[in-house]
Amino acid sequence: MNLIKTTFLLSLLTVLMVFMGSAIGGQGGMFLAFFMALAMNFFSYWFSDKIVLKMYGAREIGENDHPAFYGMVRRLSLQAGLPMPRVYIIPSESPNAFATGRNPSHAAVAATDGILRILSPDELEGVMAHELAHVRNRDILVSTIAATFAGAISMLGSMLQWGAILGAGRGDDDEGGGGLIGSLAMAIIAPIAAMLIQMAVSRSREYLADESGAAICGRPLALAGALRKLDSGSRMIPMAEARPATAHMFIVNPLTGGRLLSLFSTHPPMEERIARLESLATRM
Repeated sequence: MNLIKTTFLLSLLTVLMVFMGSAIGGQGGMFLAFFMALAMNFFSYWFSDKIVLKMYGAREIGENDHPAFYGMVRRLSLQAGLPMPRVYIIPSESPNAFATGRNPSHAAVAATDGILRILSPDELEGVMAHELAHVRNRDILVSTIAATFAGAISMLGSMLQWGAILGAGRGDDDEGGGGLIGSLAMAIIAPIAAMLIQMAVSRSREYLADESGAAICGRPLALAGALRKLDSGSRMIPMAEARPATAHMFIVNPLTGGRLLSLFSTHPPMEERIARLESLATRM
């Protein structure tokens, strides 16, 4: 169901993108929007992992640097049927982790100093299994595409807004007024709709990674316990370096210690994630 939901939501983003392009420049605008999205996705696909790792000051480690953590990732990668990813540690006391990379052969997982400090080995294993599930499910690519489309739609919305304002007086009074109102409404509503769809995609992939990660490590309750600690820890110590554009990558929202309305959150409600994992444990 999560895969079907993701496909549907990405299709909605595509339709919205093309519709916005058409509103700006007809058929030519549709092609412009399509090629703009293609170029943005190409850049994100090849370079987003390097950018985000540098953004958070992540340091790559080898087995000699942190034998227990590195060995855990290697063992889980074998269990998941994945190539060994690059392993990074982020110098932050805020407990969190994320995965990045354009495909399983070019993947990386990163954990903060804080998460390594507060979780038990079983809980940390659950978290890293969750991140490797993102790699196996190609969630990094899916989320990048969704974020890129949403950003492009927002850009097109700004273009449409300025075009409507600057061109409002060129037609007759009736058509000009109606066209201006319609264009401004679309320019405002479409980017908000795109943002909501992007966040829904992110939440859907988090549920899927929780379920897949629990299957990889075989301990749904360990992951549930880790999520409880991370939810509390991230509230007490928010990540100062976190950016809205990359918040969806982390296992828990790194931006703030406060609760966000579920509709506007990149992550599902923590209580629901934990409840699903506990239910899964009874069936395993």
